[in-house]
Amino acid sequence: MEVIKEALDKIAFVNIPYLDIKDVLDILAVAYLMYIVLVWIKDTRTWTLFKGVVIVLVIAILSYVLQLHTLWWVISNTITVGTIAILVVFQPELRRALEQIGRGRVFDSLLVTSDNMIEGMTDETIDAIAKSCVHMSKYKTGALIVIEQDAKLGDVERTGISIDAIITSQLLINIFEKNTPLHDGAIIIKNNRIAAATCFLPLTDSMEISKDLGTRHRAAIGISEVTDAIVLVVSEETGVISYVKNGKIRRGLDMEIIKKILMSTRRKKRSDKKKGIWKGKQKNE
Repeated sequence: MEVIKEALDKIAFVNIPYLDIKDVLDILAVAYLMYIVLVWIKDTRTWTLFKGVVIVLVIAILSYVLQLHTLWWVISNTITVGTIAILVVFQPELRRALEQIGRGRVFDSLLVTSDNMIEGMTDETIDAIAKSCVHMSKYKTGALIVIEQDAKLGDVERTGISIDAIITSQLLINIFEKNTPLHDGAIIIKNNRIAAATCFLPLTDSMEISKDLGTRHRAAIGISEVTDAIVLVVSEETGVISYVKNGKIRRGLDMEIIKKILMSTRRKKRSDKKKGIWKGKQKNE
């Protein structure tokens, strides 16, 4: 924090020095490294944490500039202790980054296309998911379907087997068919495609969950507590279809309710896009 404070004290007295070619190369190298780091974490849940860290730093700077002494004291002491916490939180991404450097895969991340090009789920995707859930419910085939929203699930995908297939009801049913290689674990759906199967999800620690719910439901609640993902669960014991969002579970779904849930999410995404830069402001209002 002393470094930030000293830098802010000297802002008014900074004289821009003459830049030669070495300085330009130095700046470009640092900017490139920062870009690489951002690309590495953008498809993981850490991206949301990273944005939170940036917001805290911005608040810290504003509190110092505006002489908000109490707020500055609280944030400065929190950041001092939080530096170690940040290293712990980002440890998986830092380790993966070093592994990629060691394998010579520094440039692989630059070839990844944006996941935001596809808007919401299509009618075909919604129909396929709803039909497969009802079919698996009828025959009591256990299923765990995680639908990615704003929070990226790249770190969860890496725990499973990459598929990248078009969503059809037949494929979903076949994946979760008993005694097949891919039936155990969850599937991740994003951009109207099945991204991965047999993925491991974090289990919830909540003590309020009914004892009737097994590991599949606890995993669904767990991933919904740490991300904004939508999760559909088909119970292998009862065939009941459940919907999980933000740690809350709703049971006893039928085809029409599943379609309404998925379509309401699609409408929300479209309206958010229309709001543009006013999205955050309207949410606060």
